[in-house]
Amino acid sequence: MGDWTTALVVAVFFGATLIRSAFGFGEALIAVPLLALVLPVKVAAPIAVLLSITVAAVVVAQDWRDVHMKSATRLVLWTLLGIPLGLLLLRSASESLVKGILGIVVAVFSILALRHGGWYQLHDDRRAWIFGMIAGVLGGAYGMNGPPLVMYGSLRRWSPAQFRATLQGYFLPASIMGLAGYWVAGFWTPVVTYYYLVSLPTALLAIVLGRAINRRLDADRFLVYIHAGLIVSGVVLLLQALLGS
Repeated sequence: MGDWTTALVVAVFFGATLIRSAFGFGEALIAVPLLALVLPVKVAAPIAVLLSITVAAVVVAQDWRDVHMKSATRLVLWTLLGIPLGLLLLRSASESLVKGILGIVVAVFSILALRHGGWYQLHDDRRAWIFGMIAGVLGGAYGMNGPPLVMYGSLRRWSPAQFRATLQGYFLPASIMGLAGYWVAGFWTPVVTYYYLVSLPTALLAIVLGRAINRRLDADRFLVYIHAGLIVSGVVLLLQALLGS
């Protein structure tokens, strides 16, 4: 059973890392839900954060020139301000209700974007605070800071390379903060370190392959994939809300 569990962990993280490296997000839809079938969540979640840090660090080191530093900095700062509000939301609001609303908003946003291409764009970072704050609130409450950031990147019409690199410029400090929280809570255990180390070689290979895929995508096709991923994210959130309620 131990060998099969290890093989599954390695395979899941290869697929999740490939998606994250190619598109800049989406691994959370694959990694933790599948790993939770064979591992405790308190083991699966810290491994996912460790690999998230690895992907983000490698991508930023490779393609730091593609990082839109102004956007990433503003998003990170506003996320930090939003996290305390997220902790308050966690205590006062229904998780199912919040996930359901977020799922509907994300799915409708992407459906409209696919039906009416270019219907709305952001030409500068003046509204980055809105998306960064929402990401902080959702991240602090439920660890769901990804959808607002992806929506922002799609509205800014970043190139595939910029989209991938800038999101990693955001996720790197955010994931480090998340890992610090797991460490303080005592969830970073030898088991977590073991699964991370055995998954690392194939994860590094997936990062290289994902970068190659990203470089082959033109901007229009990339946006279609991004919105398709957001629709899937919205549906998953809505299903979680319905099942949770």
